[in-house]
Amino acid sequence: MSSLKASNGVVDAIWKLLASIQLTIVLLMSLAGTSIIGTLIPQNSEPAAYVAAFGETLFRFFSVLGLFDMYHSWWFQILIVLLAANVVVCSADRLSAGRRILFVRQPAYQAARFRSLPDREAFTEERGPEILRALYEPYVSRKARAVHIETTEDGFRMFGENGRWTRFGVYAVHLSVVLLLIGGLIGSIFGFDGFVTIPEGDTVQQISLRSTGERLRLPFAIRCDDFDVSFYETGAPKEFRSSLTLLENGRPVLQKEIIVNDPLRYQGISIFQSSYGTVPSREAVLSFTSRGTGMVYTQEMKVGQEAHLPENLGTFVLAELRHQTQFKGHPVGDAFIGRLTTPDGTAQEVVLPIRFPTFDRMRRGEVVIAVDQFKEKHYTGLQVNKDPGVDVVYSGFILMILGCYVTFFRSHQQVCVEAVRKGSGALVTIYGTANKNKASMQRRIQRLAIALKEMK
Repeated sequence: MSSLKASNGVVDAIWKLLASIQLTIVLLMSLAGTSIIGTLIPQNSEPAAYVAAFGETLFRFFSVLGLFDMYHSWWFQILIVLLAANVVVCSADRLSAGRRILFVRQPAYQAARFRSLPDREAFTEERGPEILRALYEPYVSRKARAVHIETTEDGFRMFGENGRWTRFGVYAVHLSVVLLLIGGLIGSIFGFDGFVTIPEGDTVQQISLRSTGERLRLPFAIRCDDFDVSFYETGAPKEFRSSLTLLENGRPVLQKEIIVNDPLRYQGISIFQSSYGTVPSREAVLSFTSRGTGMVYTQEMKVGQEAHLPENLGTFVLAELRHQTQFKGHPVGDAFIGRLTTPDGTAQEVVLPIRFPTFDRMRRGEVVIAVDQFKEKHYTGLQVNKDPGVDVVYSGFILMILGCYVTFFRSHQQVCVEAVRKGSGALVTIYGTANKNKASMQRRIQRLAIALKEMK
């Protein structure tokens, strides 16, 4: 028995803590404070940038606390869970306290309470209470809910109400906050946010996660069929768009051109246009100049392609595109590397720097090779994310709007129509009360009084 009481005592203590407004204030201030930290410390940057900014010791300390990806850290998620539980428990306590108003079929009306109200309208009738009751009862029953009629010694009282359900508006707002928190938590735990760059014509199926830098394999492949960019006269980019194709098992399943703020969505994954750039192409237009005749021959070639040169100058293979090339210890930048085979079978490596078209003249061979045209191609930078909690968040926003409307613009109203015999006629008094918007209640009493006066 003592262990049962102890268990109940622990549950009651936890419930009391979660129902505390002080806990709500502490949690909100904690979330606000940590959000400030998340603003001051850049999120999801490269580790080297953090080491340079804070030093090795602080970098390790902040990394353990998860401050570099704060909104996915375990302690931030615990704060969200505690706030959601706090809102739920506070709402449950308030519902329990108001159950006598919210969950009864027939509310208990007290005449003395209505008689003390300032909002009232009174008029005299030549007809007696018996006739007025027969006239008023159908009308009041149409205009109000939960109508209750009491017979008194010298007349009658009619009670009714409208809008009891509006008292649930505040709980709808509370539930919307819980939905927002839960939706954010779902996205934080089960969603991802990454990026990928795709050159025109290439296909990728893996992205890099912003939070950890790890590679994530998508359930489909993304192919960039084409990329276009237009510019203003100032040179600033005006619009850039990517023509994308999604592939499953090598077969196209969806094609779409995307621009900024017009993403492609598939299987709950959103693909946004975020950036662009250029990458060196594996194609070039080469010129071959014969030293003997002075003739110049041009040919467009791709890496790996072989060309048979005229005038029996041999064969040339474009082997590779090498970045930051070194030639005899000197940097010459990006360069194509080729292999020239002369008719006698001698093979030699040829370095063709893109920035120095006449570089091969120093080789003093029978043919001078140069890069006449170098083709660059664009790549598209895509933001790829998945947020499975977004529908829950949208539901929370919609519920919050509805809840705020009900809470601030609708009210629970109660009226009392009392008829007391006065000579051969009656004195009719109409009382009304509302939990908010008192001015609207006064207007309703006035309209009801006019309608009852005019009844034949």
